[in-house]
Amino acid sequence: MGLTRQYLRYGPAALFGLVASTRGNAALVALRGERGRGVAVPACEHVFVWDTRKGEKVLILKGLKQEVSCLCPSPDGLHLAVGYEDGSIRVFSLLSGEANITFNGHKAAVTTLQYDHLGGQLVSGSKDTDVIVWDVINESGLYRLRGHKDAVTQVLFLKEKNLLVTSGKDTLVKWWDLDTQHCFKTLVGHRTEVWGMALISEEKRLITGSADSELRVWDITYIQEGKDPDEPESKKSKGSSSRAEENTEEDETLELDEHPEERLVKCSRVGSIMREGRERVVTLATDQTGKILACHGTDAVLEVFSVLSEEEVQKKLEKKIKKAKKKAKQNSEEEPERSVELSLQEEIQRVTNIRASSKIKSFDLILSPKGELKIVLLLQNNIIESYNLNLSAQVPQAVRASRITIGGHRSDVRTLAFSSDNIAVLSAAAESVKIWNRSTLQCIRTMDCEYALCSLFVPGDRQVIIGTKTGKLQLYDLASGSLMETLNAHDGAVWSIALSPDQRGFVTGGADKCVKFWEFELVKDESSVQKRLSMKHVRILQLDEDVLCVRYSPKQTLLAVSLLDCTVKIFYIDTLKFFLSLYGHKLPVLCMDISYDGTLIATGSADRSVKIWGLDFGDCHRSLFAHDDSVMYLQFVPKSHLFFTAGKDSKIKQWDADKFEHIQTLEGHHQEVWCLALSPNGDYVVSASHDKSLRLWERTREPLVLEEEREMQREAEYEESVAKEDQPVVAGETQGETGLAGKKTIETIKAAERIMEAIELYREEMAKLQEHKAICKAAGKEVPFPVNPILRAYGNITPSAYVLEVFKKVKSSELEESLLVLPFSYVPDLLRLFNEYIHLGSEVELLCRALLFLLKIHFGQITSNHMLVTVIENLKKTTISRVSEARDLMGFNMAGLQYLKREIEAKDEVTFFADATDRFEEKKRKRKKKEKMVLAVL
Repeated sequence: MGLTRQYLRYGPAALFGLVASTRGNAALVALRGERGRGVAVPACEHVFVWDTRKGEKVLILKGLKQEVSCLCPSPDGLHLAVGYEDGSIRVFSLLSGEANITFNGHKAAVTTLQYDHLGGQLVSGSKDTDVIVWDVINESGLYRLRGHKDAVTQVLFLKEKNLLVTSGKDTLVKWWDLDTQHCFKTLVGHRTEVWGMALISEEKRLITGSADSELRVWDITYIQEGKDPDEPESKKSKGSSSRAEENTEEDETLELDEHPEERLVKCSRVGSIMREGRERVVTLATDQTGKILACHGTDAVLEVFSVLSEEEVQKKLEKKIKKAKKKAKQNSEEEPERSVELSLQEEIQRVTNIRASSKIKSFDLILSPKGELKIVLLLQNNIIESYNLNLSAQVPQAVRASRITIGGHRSDVRTLAFSSDNIAVLSAAAESVKIWNRSTLQCIRTMDCEYALCSLFVPGDRQVIIGTKTGKLQLYDLASGSLMETLNAHDGAVWSIALSPDQRGFVTGGADKCVKFWEFELVKDESSVQKRLSMKHVRILQLDEDVLCVRYSPKQTLLAVSLLDCTVKIFYIDTLKFFLSLYGHKLPVLCMDISYDGTLIATGSADRSVKIWGLDFGDCHRSLFAHDDSVMYLQFVPKSHLFFTAGKDSKIKQWDADKFEHIQTLEGHHQEVWCLALSPNGDYVVSASHDKSLRLWERTREPLVLEEEREMQREAEYEESVAKEDQPVVAGETQGETGLAGKKTIETIKAAERIMEAIELYREEMAKLQEHKAICKAAGKEVPFPVNPILRAYGNITPSAYVLEVFKKVKSSELEESLLVLPFSYVPDLLRLFNEYIHLGSEVELLCRALLFLLKIHFGQITSNHMLVTVIENLKKTTISRVSEARDLMGFNMAGLQYLKREIEAKDEVTFFADATDRFEEKKRKRKKKEKMVLAVL
């Protein structure tokens, strides 16, 4: 079948106008070897890395479709873990910018991520209430922890102990033992959601933030330490006895069981630190050293606290005791030491409050070795601010070091326009107008304005006109970037503006029920000899309802006016007499456009439909259900009957007005699309959304066939339905606290299908080989054996080697889930092949992992199958011998490396690897201290 009509596909070309999205968190990363110079921020589906010193974008970590919801840099600073709205996690390399690992386990958005102190394990919490621990090195999921009844808000690893602390919107803080993978303790001392947690004082204290202005402080005592006879009693109960008495009514600790293995930690409430903010805690965090604690609510204030170390606490306590002794001497009292202790406010001191220019969405902080604190703030209005705080000063004051703003608007863009040469793009929001270069995507002009609702380029592209919410028309000169003139055009908002086809004037429609006609004119400028452009009001059309949209017909004979009464009225331009009324929409028409030949008018409404009308008789050709929410903008492609619509459902769709068919959907925006603009040549579309981003779409040379497009759409829908299906159940496994980390996805199903196809091929080839041997025996001579083309493509390998190749190509993170959906009929062949591979000593680690998993999930069927008894016996022997060989080899290599390390250190008198920098810094500090002491003596 030939192509009846050829369409060209529009594809995404660029994302611009966005500094940072507010859905995720900001994270300081190393840049050019300097810690804390770069800041990684979410940018819709991508992650931008900005240089805070230069204000430049240095790296883009490209995502797929889903919006970024969470970021976490690895302890070595080389990788960044990124969580997405669909529950997937990708680990990017900050050196190459590529995603090395993908984890799929959560069913909903990832809310929090945390690495352990070595960077080998990653833990994630999600809106689906599950916590999953991932093995980053092996690129696989370890296990899933269930227990929370609402979204998980924070997860923390305890460095020394193999413990995990999680908090959730279910008001609970749970303690997990990762060795036994179960929850052994639950704190219930919160009346509202726990929004944040932080560990301080060398993990001996936990601070939690909830929906009130209190930061609750909990003392952590490890039971093993508590039983240590050498530990002084005063240290164990330092300062906590009287505070506990003060807070007896709120001292909540829940011990779930009396079993000795579950009595790992004792956690008791010691008091509260009061925040100045009255709203809920949004982010609560410490720096890497745990010396600085900071938090913020839903306002623009970041509160910074300093946590005293044990030495500082001891010094302060000694001073206080001295003072008390002195006072007691004067009052002739005895034994003041017992009553002297530090209050919680003295141990955790308020440093300062930092007031940002707008509401704070998230922050990150880093303490330099010099004692200077660097804080980076991600603000609600598309800005990143960084502050420096000198903690050694008498009164620490935060100084703003940099501000990244040039990349975008502070509020949503409500209007867009293209220049006549297709090069410049105008975007206007509530506070400014920006002109962008379409090819470089650089902002070339920024001009302050009032709340903009509509705009156009004046013919010649040297000036622009903006219609505002207050009813004004503002004329700007692009060369100087200055406001040339402001006119009070309407008594209400100027909702729409349209340039006349003869380019001599324009028309505006406003909320004051008027349509006004304007002409361009040149007037004398008082400040200079030259004339300047101005606007002259020539005619007015008074109507009964608010005007929402106005459009000229191409020959300038008719004017279409959309009114608040859900109708579109057509008037003759010369006499302003009424011609047609287009009625049929259930809600007001928000946008419309007339085709280039003046035969069709398309109207988009808040009732989610688009109607196509004939302009000769006003008859409705077709009504299309266009979007899942209001249709916000509609525009025809120049010189065609194709048009684009933008909706509040975050989609942009292309339609054919002759065949009434949906051609394609441009998906990329994550929130409502407010407006779009097509270039005069029809090659480019630019759109603006509530997610603060501007997106450029380009017409490619790739033909688009509607049948193929529908097929792709059906495939995408099927893949989505697969992900939503119930997860496969392991026989004999109950739905307890723990479970498998992965989830069934289309990738795991495809991987299982590839394994099945490989085993089928192996079976066929084995059957053919038997037949070939029988033929050779009957013929009494060697007959050439036909090689399978697939095996030939792999370099004439054996069928069993081909199965191993396919097995090795399954992603490590998808292995368990792929084996879980594999039917049992393929398992016996797989076990026999595993025996063969392990005997040869190839891929022992991978095969043992797969073997143990298969034995776990098919234990009953394997043990009851007599045919597999010998296979299992052989596997037992070969596996144990090969694994012990691999362990010996690894041990030998480790011992060899340690020996070489000692030899090099002894030879060059230098320290090796990670210890070197730490020791160097320590020596430097000691040397400086010594120099200061010498100077003081002198």
